[in-house]
Amino acid sequence: MRRRTALGLLLASLLPLPRVARAQTVWRPSKPVTLLVPFPPGGATDLCARALQPGLQAALGQNVVVDNRPGATGVIGTRTVAGMPGDGHVLLVNASGTMTIQPVIMQSPGFDPEKDFKPIILAMSAPNVIVVHPSVPATNVAELRAWMARQGDTLSFSSSGIGSSEQLGLELFLLRTGLRAVHVPFAGGAAAITAVIQNTVPLSMVNSGTAAPQITSGQLRMVAVAGPRRLSWAPEVPTMAEQGLPNLTSLSWTGLFAPASTPEPIAEALHDAVAATLRQPEVVERLERIRFVAEGGSRADLGKLVSGDLVRWRGVVRDARIAVN
Repeated sequence: MRRRTALGLLLASLLPLPRVARAQTVWRPSKPVTLLVPFPPGGATDLCARALQPGLQAALGQNVVVDNRPGATGVIGTRTVAGMPGDGHVLLVNASGTMTIQPVIMQSPGFDPEKDFKPIILAMSAPNVIVVHPSVPATNVAELRAWMARQGDTLSFSSSGIGSSEQLGLELFLLRTGLRAVHVPFAGGAAAITAVIQNTVPLSMVNSGTAAPQITSGQLRMVAVAGPRRLSWAPEVPTMAEQGLPNLTSLSWTGLFAPASTPEPIAEALHDAVAATLRQPEVVERLERIRFVAEGGSRADLGKLVSGDLVRWRGVVRDARIAVN
């Protein structure tokens, strides 16, 4: 009898535990969560954080506050989060330029985007686009290339600044096509767009969201989309890939990151909370208003995006001989 009882206990111990007993407790914050934005209020990255704020509060069961820490094109705020403890109570809401271009064009940015941070989720994206003055006889990439080839060394293009995603995106276009043009940097995207409208320079690569009003009004003509899909508000304009230039991508995106020391269960809980928030119709609508697309995906997806952008922009900076600060 004892042997049977012992055998029964042994067999019972080998049976799978009930699902409830095996389930791990989902991490929840013990105090308010801060979304640190390394830019001033009112920009796209800040608006993204504020769009996520109400849904995250509900998902996490804690107050969520937006903390703007601008300076040095986002570098100061980014460094701040890199040195914080990974307890899940501070998330960096950062733009692609700071995470994947500043580390390439700065000799000492003070942070490593791959080693100092744990990717949480891609929040939103908007492709850069090539635009021209309406007098330029080009409505597609083939016509633009033919026209540019006829201009010789007199051609110039504008961007929002040295080392901007717009400059690097057009430099990549020039490298891939074998064309030449002189870069004319301006102080911000609005000034770069105005330069094309006034025909001070004939073309530029600009953020699609920033230039949307001028494109829809006819002040600028959009020739190509440097993204994986066409724009919902301009579906007639093909992507670079559709026009014979595959893998020519220049995206402006915003992602959420935690300090590298953040434990996996906390990172997963934060990912799930933000992912659920990004699926809410009101969040999608708020991001669409600023011409960005709500994204999502896995943590690994964001990690691959960061790594891929770093490789791409390092190559462009090297091959186009862009000065590193």
